[in-house]
Amino acid sequence: MSNAKNCILAQHCSLAGGAQCTKLCPSYIANHGLNGAGGRVGAANLPSGYRGLTLANSPAREGQAGLYRAMDAYVKTFARQFEVEPDEPIKSLYFYSDAPGTGKTTTAAAIIGEYIVRHYIGSIQRNRQALDRPAYFLDVNAWQTLYNEFNRSRVPDDIAEPAARQFYSQMQHAKSAPFAVLDDIGVRDVTEGFRGDLHAIINHRVTNELVTIFTSNVALKDLNTVFREITPRLVDRMRAQCIEREFVGISHRGIRSA
Repeated sequence: MSNAKNCILAQHCSLAGGAQCTKLCPSYIANHGLNGAGGRVGAANLPSGYRGLTLANSPAREGQAGLYRAMDAYVKTFARQFEVEPDEPIKSLYFYSDAPGTGKTTTAAAIIGEYIVRHYIGSIQRNRQALDRPAYFLDVNAWQTLYNEFNRSRVPDDIAEPAARQFYSQMQHAKSAPFAVLDDIGVRDVTEGFRGDLHAIINHRVTNELVTIFTSNVALKDLNTVFREITPRLVDRMRAQCIEREFVGISHRGIRSA
């Protein structure tokens, strides 16, 4: 049975949709796992509703047509990841909008899918072993929930300890992945400790010039007004590394937009 609809490699594969396109395909297993929930896509920590997205099949494409044309060109720069000293580095992205549901998260998830595809195919073409986790998606709100689970008073150890381990594991992956999405970094009403941990991820990635997609409800120039750990100097460094894009329009929540 064809598995083309569920595979992020489908548009790049000559076998897609044919008799040999099955869940036993080695490339499908490498990127989705045998059960469809593992592989490099699973290791990227994408929420289940966003797995399998690419720019071509993103439900946010229709409402952000101009931006998506720019993103089609942007993902072609991913080939630079294989260059020792590229003429230009791959730019990071900063997506923002005042309103929720305009497609920021959906688009970021689609681009992470594109990065995984290009990393996998590019590695094979160059006779290299693709990284097991070339990209990582950190849902900052879900990460904050983990933080709260082990920092509230009188939380039983059997709840607090697994939450703490998962929290710090996600933090390490978000700091070290070659490509990452930090979704909804303009969080408010959080503790100083949590903001400090989030700042540590952002600062590490910016300092080491790791490619990152940031999504936020505020423009980059205003980030330090809602996130006081982000200094004007760090904002300037982010601006130098990022392409900033505003998402406009009405909310499309319910069609996997965020």
